Amino acid sequence: MTEQTMTETTESRSAFSLNVRDDGIAILTMDVPGETMNTLKIEFAEQIAAMLDEIEANKQIKGVVLVSGKDSSFVAGADISMLAACQSANDAETIAKGGQDIFQRIEDMSIPFVAAIHGPALGGGLELALACHYRVCTDDAKTQLGLPEVQLGLLPGSGGTQRLPRLIGIQQAMKMMLTGAPVRPKQAKKYGIVDEMVPKSILLDVAIKLANKKARKPSGPNRNLQDKLLEGTGFGRNILFKQARKQTLAKTQGNYPAPLKIIDCIEAGVNKGFKQGLQVEARNFGQLVMTPESKQLRNIFFATTEMKKETGVEGVEPGKLEKVGVLGGGLMGGGIAFVTATKAGLPARIKDVRHEGIANAMKYSYDLLIKKVKRRFMMKSQMQKQMALLTGSLDYSGFSDADVVIEAVFEDVKLKQQMVADVESHCNEATIFASNTSSIPIHKIAAEAQRPENVIGLHYFSPVDKMPLAEVIAHEKTSDKTISTTVELARKQGKTPIVVKDGAGFYVNRILAPYMNEAANVLLAGEPIEHIDKSLVKFGFPVGPVKLLDEVGIDVGTKIIPILMDQFGDRFKSADAFDKVLADDRKGKKNKRGFYSYDGKKPGKEVDESIYSLLNVTPAKKLSSEELAERCVMMMLNEAAMCLEEGVIRSPRDGDIGAIFGIGFPPFLGGPFRYMDTLGAKHVVARLNHYSATLGDKFTPAKILVEMSENDGKFYG
Repeated sequence: MTEQTMTETTESRSAFSLNVRDDGIAILTMDVPGETMNTLKIEFAEQIAAMLDEIEANKQIKGVVLVSGKDSSFVAGADISMLAACQSANDAETIAKGGQDIFQRIEDMSIPFVAAIHGPALGGGLELALACHYRVCTDDAKTQLGLPEVQLGLLPGSGGTQRLPRLIGIQQAMKMMLTGAPVRPKQAKKYGIVDEMVPKSILLDVAIKLANKKARKPSGPNRNLQDKLLEGTGFGRNILFKQARKQTLAKTQGNYPAPLKIIDCIEAGVNKGFKQGLQVEARNFGQLVMTPESKQLRNIFFATTEMKKETGVEGVEPGKLEKVGVLGGGLMGGGIAFVTATKAGLPARIKDVRHEGIANAMKYSYDLLIKKVKRRFMMKSQMQKQMALLTGSLDYSGFSDADVVIEAVFEDVKLKQQMVADVESHCNEATIFASNTSSIPIHKIAAEAQRPENVIGLHYFSPVDKMPLAEVIAHEKTSDKTISTTVELARKQGKTPIVVKDGAGFYVNRILAPYMNEAANVLLAGEPIEHIDKSLVKFGFPVGPVKLLDEVGIDVGTKIIPILMDQFGDRFKSADAFDKVLADDRKGKKNKRGFYSYDGKKPGKEVDESIYSLLNVTPAKKLSSEELAERCVMMMLNEAAMCLEEGVIRSPRDGDIGAIFGIGFPPFLGGPFRYMDTLGAKHVVARLNHYSATLGDKFTPAKILVEMSENDGKFYG
């Protein structure tokens, strides 16, 4: 068979097949041809309709069990790439209505439909299951149920905003939809999303038993007295929705339209009925598809999906990964060992100079895992299995067969060079030495290496178990094999890796430094700390720059400045304020002395007013929130453009993902490069020139931006 014929066969083959058993129970299997996971596509509407016609016409069928033909997933959601073809909100609304009609047809069936769920049932996948009369899921770790559409600036558009609240109650359903977070099998059973939770081996048997029951109409959740008062009365619901909107606006700063639209849908369905709720849902879905926020969030989704397929260096396959060494049992070392054992499933050998260091690193993992056990997210046996992958040593015993050794010791070049020498003498010739330095150029760490091709940077962000980014930093002599292997390790550890060029600050810290410096300059000019931080949070950052400095440690945050100045000159000169703050032994949250106060009832929430007298500043608002945010952000945008110009990052895409995942650049703006495209290069250059004329050369626009402004250029074509 030719390749073309195979493709045609795959494309023409239906994603659905029906097998009617002798007992009258039909097994309806969804198996999208040529895909590793099932996704719902617009072209499936006719196929599903044909299957439902066949089921209705066959009077021998007493019940239907819906299963996946994929080993590890039920339905991972709708194929969101189809939304790009929508020219208007009406086009997108039509898609939503089409999904609603099909799922309504399933719910209206006179015979029972049972969803047998193993693996992810997300978005449209869960909406499909919710339209069935019964649901049973496996107790497997792969199984998760959720409606994550909000993370793409959307809402569940095929009945999810209506069916989930009437099944499990308004509050729990709203929480799931507003966060987009999936639930595990035990939670799904507890909340009432599924009727049964069983081992995978008996999933089909239990589903068939349920299919022999009668089809049922949703009866509503079992509510306690408090929930009955809140959800069961008009007065209570008014309070509930009012509070939900208030909390949502406080969290989103009004930057994300989807959460409020989700609340509108739920409220319409509860107060005006199911049909009205579906109409509001379809209309709101259509409007959200066309918003710039959703378009940018979908861009991020496509970018990260694309990055998962890349190897680090095109055409170069990664080396074997069977064991990892970690040097240093501090906070970073402990975090790196944790993601190596729990996410990558690889043995991690921790070396520290003190027993306490190893014990602390072990405790880091134990504390995180025992929480999951207590919350019943994992079994104790699973935890013990993962903890068994962690071992420790005061010397290099057990390191000889390590494929990668990750160094997480103090920021000291000589110490790191000594680590390289130690690894080269105690490990094998192919062992990769990866430095978790946040600021020291990798070529300096590799300067005395016998095998510099094996030396690379692997920069994690704190806390390692939560932050999704890793910077992979190659110096001039790093081999392609080393790059690809390190990218693969970071990905196995659950990270999104970007490959960046060696140099002071790499990418993320380099674009963060001028932003933080400008915030310090504004503070010294008299702007109140709360005003600075609130202005940047309103712009879309998760925390303001002054608060961020307290969180990471003022001593740590300022350590990079001399390194940047050494390479780039006075453009990175920091305000003298930092020296005064450090001289007063203010390191931030870690020693409970910083810009914020850590005493009283609200530790870390209120500014320590004594900071103003220390800096000889009388606080008074002079700048608007918009101007204040613009000054700080323009410094970051300009630096990002310079990084692209110098080849520090490979593409605007990598620069956007690095900024969003590394420092919380507002996702709804799409990252620094997509944001500059939205503003237009002419506008960016004009604003930089404006500040350059009034505040100095540090605002001088990057050459790449000037050229783009003259040629109406864009970072993304």
